[in-house]
Amino acid sequence: MELSTFEEAAISSTIFIGNLSFETTEDELRNVLTDVDPAVRVRLGTDRVTGKPRGFAFAQFVDAARAADAIRRFDAFELRGRRLRVNDADDKPPPRAPRPMSAPATLSAPPPESFDFDRFGAGGGDARPFRKNGGSRRGLRARKRSLR
Repeated sequence: MELSTFEEAAISSTIFIGNLSFETTEDELRNVLTDVDPAVRVRLGTDRVTGKPRGFAFAQFVDAARAADAIRRFDAFELRGRRLRVNDADDKPPPRAPRPMSAPATLSAPPPESFDFDRFGAGGGDARPFRKNGGSRRGLRARKRSLR
């Protein structure tokens, strides 16, 4: 008995619904999905800051068989002029490969004695000093967005 309970728990009864119009409401989506399960629970994905919809939702069904039926029936279903993408909520893309690690700056070799710093603008008094704490690329993007 415990094995069958474990197998049932391994199958998800939650589906992901993507490519939704931003004007789609939870009630509207729930009305579409009640053909499969009258007790369906729908949650729209919203932006944490603005509270506006992000174009996707999750729907939780009573059992996995009804969720599978909803995936079959509503994948590529047209709602508000958009074709829905419907799949199991547990289907995740494979994780990205880790970024290669770069060598720390302290381990790099010092410049050779014969390196001409003035020729490359790194040693002159009139050259602009290098700002090491200029910020990250993410911080720069955030500053640009705030200027819009």
